Amino acid sequence: MCGICGEITFDGSTPSVAAVERMAERLRPRGPDAGGIYAQNNIVFGHRRLKIIDLSDHAQQPMHDPELGLTLVFNGCIYNYRQLRTELTALGYRFFSNGDTEVVLKAFHAWGPECVQRFNGMFAFTVHDRDSGRIVMARDRFGIKPFYYSKSGDRLRFASSLPAILAAGDVDTEIDPQALHHYMQWHAVVPPPLTLFKGIRKLPPATYRVIEADGSHRDTHYWSQKMGPQAGDEDKAQRDWEDELLATMCRSVERRAVADVPVGVLLSGGLDSSLIVGLLAEHGQSGLNTFSVGFEAAGGEKGDEFKYSDIIAQHYGTEHHQIKVPSSRLLETLPQTFDAMSEPMVSYDNVGFFLLSHEVSKHLKVVQSGQGADEVFGGYHWYPPMLNSEDAVDDYSKAFFDRSEEEFARAICSDYVGDNYSRQFVERYFAAADARRPVDKALHIDTNVMLVDDPVKRVDNMTMAWGLEARVPFLDHEVVELAGRIPAELKVRDGGKYVLKEMARRIIPNEVIDRPKGYFPVPALKYIEGPYLDFVRQYLDSDTCRQRGLFRREYLEQLMDAPRDHITPLRGSKLWQMALLEMWLQTHGV
Repeated sequence: MCGICGEITFDGSTPSVAAVERMAERLRPRGPDAGGIYAQNNIVFGHRRLKIIDLSDHAQQPMHDPELGLTLVFNGCIYNYRQLRTELTALGYRFFSNGDTEVVLKAFHAWGPECVQRFNGMFAFTVHDRDSGRIVMARDRFGIKPFYYSKSGDRLRFASSLPAILAAGDVDTEIDPQALHHYMQWHAVVPPPLTLFKGIRKLPPATYRVIEADGSHRDTHYWSQKMGPQAGDEDKAQRDWEDELLATMCRSVERRAVADVPVGVLLSGGLDSSLIVGLLAEHGQSGLNTFSVGFEAAGGEKGDEFKYSDIIAQHYGTEHHQIKVPSSRLLETLPQTFDAMSEPMVSYDNVGFFLLSHEVSKHLKVVQSGQGADEVFGGYHWYPPMLNSEDAVDDYSKAFFDRSEEEFARAICSDYVGDNYSRQFVERYFAAADARRPVDKALHIDTNVMLVDDPVKRVDNMTMAWGLEARVPFLDHEVVELAGRIPAELKVRDGGKYVLKEMARRIIPNEVIDRPKGYFPVPALKYIEGPYLDFVRQYLDSDTCRQRGLFRREYLEQLMDAPRDHITPLRGSKLWQMALLEMWLQTHGV
């Protein structure tokens, strides 16, 4: 797990080593163990390393192979790298290291950009071919590893975080109206290639980009999820699906235990993380470290789920770490949390993951985490009504979108009010998705778009802020492909994730499975009162915010006068959403 960056020029000019050094320094938290810069002709590549596999210096990056004429910067982990290494050795390739980075390099030489089809893992990488001058950039199927870029004339920069691009300088930070609309409407989900800034974009998941020596490029979308039963699935009973799911999840969790350092689990106390602990225990892992975090209650709402995480920790005899965060620490940590965000993310659990990751990083470098199960296996409340939906776009929008178009126009300066971009995006996506039924369309967009630019991005940003690698077994592409084939009724039944729950009964205690659905509670950020309201006001009332002119003052005052009265359909604070955007912009000097 690492941070990558670089600059490429296409007009014969010399790329800036200084700019890449600035980007690499901004990425230092992602890779605190080592760093390197490689410069040749029209490229400069930078890297920060977190040592997880092959702890020796043989696996240092940027990795250059003069015999093959390839230079690589790679972020992520290829879980099946040993099998691929065996295959490549049989083809005659020689290896000088024992990690997955060199496997990516040799696999690219052997199979070209389509090598990504063979990878089981999470990855973002850039490779330069010396002889052709060609550049290839790629991102894993679910965008677990980030990839941002900025194109200005004949200069291209890329990095593992948006703030690293900003650190390089000379970038257009004008707010993109479409991205702003998505942020305000689609619960801060800004789909690729957009970011809030016109001058910075992100490579879509499951995509590789081939850039020729003259700067022209083409994108290939190399994987997509199919929804609905496939050939051979017609006669499968529920028990058959459970059996196949159990076997597939076992393989996924085992893969993500591959490391040359210990691997722990972020244990929320919910079904998903509890199942990971159970499967690891079934696999024979002992002495497992597990970690839970909780906050003070607020607004009559409980701030932790220790009751359930303790059940699992005791049941499996894990080395459990219970982290309790007082409100005072929560407030003082918020600016650091904003600084760790590549893009503004409204979910309250950002600060929870940030603080949890800090504590975990004192013990471990790698953890498994349960993100993705709700989207993949139908755990949200808006899925059951869509089984019989007659207007999929309308029903999905009512459940997920934070504001009406009329309210959006009252909230934002008229310069940024345009078309209903978010609804239009959903309409186009639903029309193109490989899914016939409305519920399958909703599951598809949430798994492949919402999940990428909300929970997955959140986990990557908050863990990597402390040099902690998070692995997500529910996003193994084999698990997701299987989930797509399982009939929707078996997923959304009885409050959601039905087939997953029934399978899990073979592994973990029923009292964890049958508990009320929980989430990562941080009630103080939902019920913005006292010092939290003062904290928000100091940003929204600042000269910087007023001069920016992004928000309409009358609307802001309504939110600040009664924060509890302005809650989104997804139970989020409209005030926190707007304040977070301003706080993030100010934190990153925009």
